[in-house]
Amino acid sequence: MTDIVFVFEVHQPYRLRRDFFWENRIFRGLRKGELFDYYFDQTVNKEIFQRTCRKCYFPSNKILLDLIDKYKKERKRVKVSFSLSGVFLEQCEMFSKDLLETFKQLAETGCVEFLSQTFYHSLASLYPDRTEFIEQVKAHQQITKDLLNYTPTVFENTELLYNNAVAKTVEKLGYKGIFTEGVERILQGKSPNYLYTPKDCKRIKILLRNYKLTDDIGFRFSAKWWNEWPLTADKYANWLASTPASLINIFPDYETFGEHQWPETGIHDFLRHLPGEILKWWNLHMATPSEVADKYAAVGEIDVPELGGTVSWADLERDASCWLGNTMQWAYYTSLRRLEPFVKETKDKDFLKIWRYFQTSDHLYYMFTAGGSPGEVHSYFSPFNTPIDAFVTAQAAILDFENRVRLAAVTANEPFLFYTGEGEECYTGTTVWSLKGLNDALLKESLESVEFHNSRGDFEKWAERSLQDKTLAARLKKIRLSKTKGEMLIKTITDATKERFAELNKQTQEATRYF
Repeated sequence: MTDIVFVFEVHQPYRLRRDFFWENRIFRGLRKGELFDYYFDQTVNKEIFQRTCRKCYFPSNKILLDLIDKYKKERKRVKVSFSLSGVFLEQCEMFSKDLLETFKQLAETGCVEFLSQTFYHSLASLYPDRTEFIEQVKAHQQITKDLLNYTPTVFENTELLYNNAVAKTVEKLGYKGIFTEGVERILQGKSPNYLYTPKDCKRIKILLRNYKLTDDIGFRFSAKWWNEWPLTADKYANWLASTPASLINIFPDYETFGEHQWPETGIHDFLRHLPGEILKWWNLHMATPSEVADKYAAVGEIDVPELGGTVSWADLERDASCWLGNTMQWAYYTSLRRLEPFVKETKDKDFLKIWRYFQTSDHLYYMFTAGGSPGEVHSYFSPFNTPIDAFVTAQAAILDFENRVRLAAVTANEPFLFYTGEGEECYTGTTVWSLKGLNDALLKESLESVEFHNSRGDFEKWAERSLQDKTLAARLKKIRLSKTKGEMLIKTITDATKERFAELNKQTQEATRYF
């Protein structure tokens, strides 16, 4: 028996305003609540979302709901799964609550599974520090629970990005399965149609996307040059039935059904008839990822090293070069990554959310410069005329945002590292990049550490040399010379830093609220 696992990827990004740089919009004075509309083009986002609703989401969801209802009393039932990005779910709430209702109806059938991913469809899993990745995964868990009353048990990273380190992190988060691409270089002669175990993991199992059978639908369905055109439901079901396998994972973009492949191609009729054709075969069932993860034992191990081995489903290379393959992409990615400590030290939810919207992988995808068929695919999805236009817009926006965050947090040129004594072994693990961060850290660090730095004049040196703030440096020096000790020392220093932070914010037009 073979289980057919259909998973549909559903994602819509918040696209940046295409006129952001060229219309001289950067560094304008505005209130913090206006930042989202300042950077992101909600007119375009709404237009694309509603068009895709008409062409894909509503008709395809109705087809699946009807099929599930038709087979609900049969021995073999219709089962499918979805991986919905958090930003897509947000847009459902903003632009079409009726669409969200249809996904709720699918969830209530008991025949539909929802996968977990990063809320912002980002590359956070590739960051050296996994904290941001974990926070985005937990945010996605929460919105899936809040809107669909569903708790995912299987994980799909952005565009199936995968390596051993990602698998280990996801296992620690409690997931039973993780998807990636069934690319030949990680299979080394094995079949993608079985379960495997990630290297150095004990419980989690790998589900591999059968990209050849998936791309027959996603890319070749309407290609009249293809020797298998036209692709019919009975023909495709026959291919599945004749494939040696425990399970076959078919994992296309959901937009394939009506948006990428237009309704005129017959793609909706294909979707409507395919489950019935599959279930006619004695050896085929439809199943969800968690069901097959529970049902089958792993038949081997998959080893995908973090350094130089990461795989994805993108382009012919099926690695991370789709997002990080040229200088423009690396420049934007580096600017984005450098902002993390500054944004998080502000403890401002609005700043944090906008920074995370900037992380959405699509912004990097639009900067792809290689030609050929992959270049055509990137161009099809991009709202920009050229990859250079995409880079100029995104880089201008992130630098504008960085300027506002630096003003709000009062950032330094160099970080302050907390120690309890001389030597690397005395490092407490706390590093701060801003006056706001220093103030917060002083309330958490040990008295031993604060007294150590105060006695050496480290606080005043950092204020003068890195913050370039002689006024604060003078106040901190006065505190040091007063010989204050104990908890009173911590209070005195934090009072001084808090007071100076308020003064500087006032001088920059209350930078946390107005720019």
